[in-house]
Amino acid sequence: MPTRRVFLSLSYEDRQQARGVDLMPKNPNADVDFSGRHLLNPVDSTDESYIKRQVKEQMHGTSVTAVLLGNDTHNSEWVKWEIEKSIERGNGILAIRLKDQDALLPPDSPVREALGEAGAEIIDWEPDEMNDAIERAFQQARRAEKIRSRSYSTTSSCAR
Repeated sequence: MPTRRVFLSLSYEDRQQARGVDLMPKNPNADVDFSGRHLLNPVDSTDESYIKRQVKEQMHGTSVTAVLLGNDTHNSEWVKWEIEKSIERGNGILAIRLKDQDALLPPDSPVREALGEAGAEIIDWEPDEMNDAIERAFQQARRAEKIRSRSYSTTSSCAR
């Protein structure tokens, strides 16, 4: 399986655990192979447009977005925005419940809604399953892109 470039979307409160996720491919005891992009170090700005540019820069070149679900992620408007931008980019979306956290997604959660719109798979913390889940998210995004392309092609030819 090829190494996928994965954007890690997370709530600021979960950055310490996210550092562990980012380091997993370097651990010889973990069967995980991906190249992570992220904003684990906070952007030193309160300018929303600047922060969004930084996030987009980190997303550049990725094919999958892994949303790391911690106890408070469900309320994060930033994580919701990152999911929406990832969908626009054509990234596959995957959600991973962080180890030892409840990671509930209440019905009124903006993150739950965004994950649902993305058709994202939500997995528990199982490092041995992450490669396969990342690949499934990638393949799902490719299938969706093919469907959109065919739909556009059919619409274009009908308009002639």
